[in-house]
Amino acid sequence: MIKPDLTLSVPLDLGAVHFVGIGGAGMSGIARLFLAAGHTVTGSDQKDSENVAALRALGATISIGHDAAHVGAADTLVVTGALWQDNPEYVLALERGLPVLHRAQALAWLVKEQRLVAVAGAHGKTTSTGMIVTGLLGLDADPSFVNGGVIETLGVSSAAGRDNLFVVEADESDGSFLLYQTAVALITNVDPDHLDHYGSVEAFEAAFVAFAQSAAELVVVSSDDPGAVKVTSQLVDKRIITFGEDADADVRVHSIVTEGPVSFTVAWAGVDYTTTLLVPGRHNAVNAAGAFAVLVGLGFEPAASLAAIATFGGTGRRFELHGTVGGVSVYDDYAHHPTEVAAALSGARTVVGTGRIIAVHQPHLYSRTRLFAREFAETLERHADHTVVLDVYGAREDPEPGVTGALVSERFQDSSRVAFIADWQDAADYVAEVARDGDFVVTLGCGDVNRIVPQLLESLRRVHE
Repeated sequence: MIKPDLTLSVPLDLGAVHFVGIGGAGMSGIARLFLAAGHTVTGSDQKDSENVAALRALGATISIGHDAAHVGAADTLVVTGALWQDNPEYVLALERGLPVLHRAQALAWLVKEQRLVAVAGAHGKTTSTGMIVTGLLGLDADPSFVNGGVIETLGVSSAAGRDNLFVVEADESDGSFLLYQTAVALITNVDPDHLDHYGSVEAFEAAFVAFAQSAAELVVVSSDDPGAVKVTSQLVDKRIITFGEDADADVRVHSIVTEGPVSFTVAWAGVDYTTTLLVPGRHNAVNAAGAFAVLVGLGFEPAASLAAIATFGGTGRRFELHGTVGGVSVYDDYAHHPTEVAAALSGARTVVGTGRIIAVHQPHLYSRTRLFAREFAETLERHADHTVVLDVYGAREDPEPGVTGALVSERFQDSSRVAFIADWQDAADYVAEVARDGDFVVTLGCGDVNRIVPQLLESLRRVHE
């Protein structure tokens, strides 16, 4: 995979911009904003999608497949770290001497004159960003934003607003979150991840210290996560608001009721504020507290802020219901780290009632699977009643000998509760035979596991209708 030069001097004028992999959640959101800013936008992707169709409707010219001819008369190429070095559009851009920017560099260029709220953390970024945007809109603000998933009530992952506030989901996976000139930094957690890039937990945590220290106005940070607490202890001369269930949190979450949509109270400045969200899960009560801390930190009234956050209806690929067949409901979730998997399945448990949870887990990255196979197995065995493990989605990595989905399934204590099935149709048929009325099937992973959902629904129809 390519390693974009994050130190590259970005031109003052990017001109016509070509996005390689324009259909992705993050890339499509940035492309939408470049269109709104009046740029000529072209792009390419491996397949058609709703994101591609939406961008075409806004005026982007998008080709399916990758070919050097697709670059056309572009002045700038925007890429992600998931691009292979032999991509013909990338190769041609280098030959022409065009600026090749990581998507975060392009976004940083776009937001450079704005008051930036940047949300970072190993988990919870997309939901927290969605909650902040929903809250601001409910408070009659009009921010620009780029999120890593579609905000369901808005139907988009990005939009250009009239205010000078700009809210972004900041990606820590490759260090690119350090490119932003941040006013308000929200850190949901610093749970070790992306060690293939950072090399050590210490380097991962140091990046978050640098991210927080660079925030000009405010740092909002978890009081519950050990890594986040460690980062907070290293900050100097910063205005800090902590949030979480910890007794000493500035915004303290308590009285959480998790049956159905989660209800809870936040204590802030000596006053309690109570609400019920539209989404389930204890983790979402904590995410809401972080969003609340950002809004009150920006100067908004507390009660109105929490009420506005409570209208958040979820984001795409976060416990997203795709259909119910024969009483079996099929959900999709982006969870791809043991902590995220635990949160997603715990949330599902609060609303499944007497039904069972059947997890369909697609491991993401060979390095992450190798490092966390035991943790994934323990988490899935604890929180799901039955698990189907698919093969690894390699994304930006080359295959590693001996690293397959079996690395996870073999670590279950009770082998009767797990099956490693590499073939997707076989996996869908297996799930349909196992599932029964009242069960939830939850696909888990940040690769392309959501594409198995139609197969799951069709297999369920054959068995249950």
